[in-house]
Amino acid sequence: MRLNHIALAVVVSGAAVATTANAARDTIQIAGSSTVLPYASIVAEEFGNTFPQFKAPVVGSGGTSGGLKQFCNGVGDNTIDIANASRKIKDTELAACKKAGVNQILEIKVGYDGIVFASNANKAAYKLRPQHVYAALAAQLPSNGKMVANPYTRWNQIDKSLPNEAITLVIPASNHGTREVFQEKMVDAGCETYAAIKAMDKDAQKKACSTFRKDGKVIEIAGDYTETLARLKTSPNAVGVFGLGFYDQNRDKLRVATVNNVAPSEKTILNGSYPVSRPLFFYVKGEHLKSIKGLKEYTEYFISKKVSGKGSKLERAGLIPMSDKERAAVLANFKAGKAVK
Repeated sequence: MRLNHIALAVVVSGAAVATTANAARDTIQIAGSSTVLPYASIVAEEFGNTFPQFKAPVVGSGGTSGGLKQFCNGVGDNTIDIANASRKIKDTELAACKKAGVNQILEIKVGYDGIVFASNANKAAYKLRPQHVYAALAAQLPSNGKMVANPYTRWNQIDKSLPNEAITLVIPASNHGTREVFQEKMVDAGCETYAAIKAMDKDAQKKACSTFRKDGKVIEIAGDYTETLARLKTSPNAVGVFGLGFYDQNRDKLRVATVNNVAPSEKTILNGSYPVSRPLFFYVKGEHLKSIKGLKEYTEYFISKKVSGKGSKLERAGLIPMSDKERAAVLANFKAGKAVK
């Protein structure tokens, strides 16, 4: 089963969630991460089938930042109940929530995912390191004591071990939680290998590490991974950034790269040897637990071992499950109403 074909009946655009919430408060409203979206869509469909007394939740996208922005709009029928996220909520987002009266923010970890780099299946394999990725996308690079326009046009100019292919990197746009993990664990890590950049003041260093080239070699995708995959079809030499779960569902179309000589897999992500991985979450608005039918039950159903543990449908769809110990702790915190501080 392809992730992008799952539970289409309950998937809507992020914009539709907030506007329809007032008209459907017997239905859980969800928005956020495109990485968590396919898993939440599976659970929403299964939840509706398993609990006929509740309607299937409406699952929207919009990216982690967009979902949390909707989540933090306030409390009440015209606001969403859950924000899916491929990263932890930020302090600035917590502050925005609290300012709007959202104080009971319950963090639910659902499992893990890796961020992978993949090219078309018929292309040569890439053996990437963070410094390769930074050198490919940076607007400027150090040279002879000053920052100059990025001179690289082909991967093998960066490192002779890389394929002799034109540089085209297809990356998530800034609305994605994936982008932030990609920035931290690949771009920043690669940027910091340059002594000249490390010697800069903090503002200059941040600018050097986060300003990408605008010559068409870096393509930012605001939509989900299906759009990234489509771009690889139209740009055959491109390397795209995907979630491991999406890659697993499209292995026939994609060739995955190693990072620091480690291939992404459930094993290498859980043991920490693959460097570009992250936990996945959703955030529940505690103020809505009593007023929104099925919200408590949906949350507990999602994090049950049957639904998201080893051997579950979510694992088969690409989610890397938590350990039983982690799962028990997440459930205990939710039942205790332990809010994010």
